[in-house]
Amino acid sequence: MDFRTTIKPTASNGLMSHSDKLMLIGSCFSDHIGGKMRHAMMDVMVNPTGTVYNPLSVAATVRRIVAGEPVAGMDLFQQGGVWNSYDFHSRFSLPDKTATLERMNARVAEAHEFLRLADTVILTLGTAVVYRRRDTGVVVANCHKVPQHEFARSLSTLDELVGALVESVELLRNYNPGLRIIFTVSPIRHVADRLEMNSLSKALLRVAVGEVERRYGDLVGYFPAYEIMMDDLRDYRFYAPDMVHPSEVAIEYIWQTFQGTYFDDRDVQAIARCERVAKRLQHRPMSHSREAVERFQADTRAVVRNLVKEYPHLEHLKEIRDLLDTD
Repeated sequence: MDFRTTIKPTASNGLMSHSDKLMLIGSCFSDHIGGKMRHAMMDVMVNPTGTVYNPLSVAATVRRIVAGEPVAGMDLFQQGGVWNSYDFHSRFSLPDKTATLERMNARVAEAHEFLRLADTVILTLGTAVVYRRRDTGVVVANCHKVPQHEFARSLSTLDELVGALVESVELLRNYNPGLRIIFTVSPIRHVADRLEMNSLSKALLRVAVGEVERRYGDLVGYFPAYEIMMDDLRDYRFYAPDMVHPSEVAIEYIWQTFQGTYFDDRDVQAIARCERVAKRLQHRPMSHSREAVERFQADTRAVVRNLVKEYPHLEHLKEIRDLLDTD
């Protein structure tokens, strides 16, 4: 007797390669899976302007990256002693206005060039709820703790959501015609919106993605991260202590499912091997003996040299270059 309803996504083995360039944009679930990709030594850029939750802000982010549109000084505002942009995460915010602009615009330029050469973009949608500035009516990606009365909170309509996703697809494919586009709906629950609203919000997102799939066919794909969490891992033991975010076990399970869906056996083996080496690179020898430390470092360099021989595309990684440059 089977006590689980296991989600088995339609296999597209070989659609992605360990050597691909991937960009992830969207909710913090992008950060989770992007972190797994980084640990597997993949060439990945995650949320270049910061975490983005709703499809309208995802479209605005894509629009800026594709155009390489710099942030203007008039776009910034002061809050909490730093300069902020409603389109960027607070990690870009600094006390100095010029330094903030330089940091944001350097990231936009980097993302613009990365996207031009990328193989796959994964867009993760977190919520259909948006916050609009009352003075302009513009949807913001981040409120930066500005008083809530300055925003109007609303649930996006299906037409708005589909329009934003279609705009994102068109912009991406016009800029990089060979790009693969994969949508996901984040399994993270937005309990602050109340669970009833969260359920409605996720349903709208899923219907919107379904409509985009219908329009574009094989040009776009969908990875069922939301369904895996809700219907396969449907137990609170797969949640973090906040009962909102997936646990590390759940994230690893979804990551393994993602690998089995898009990578062939050779690439899955490459991921596993790179993960082991990445873990070794993060290890710090417990011994205070200089000889033991130097021996460990020499062994690590030998392991990395062998890894690069087998997977030459890893030479671009900074941690790999820095290690081998010490030879």
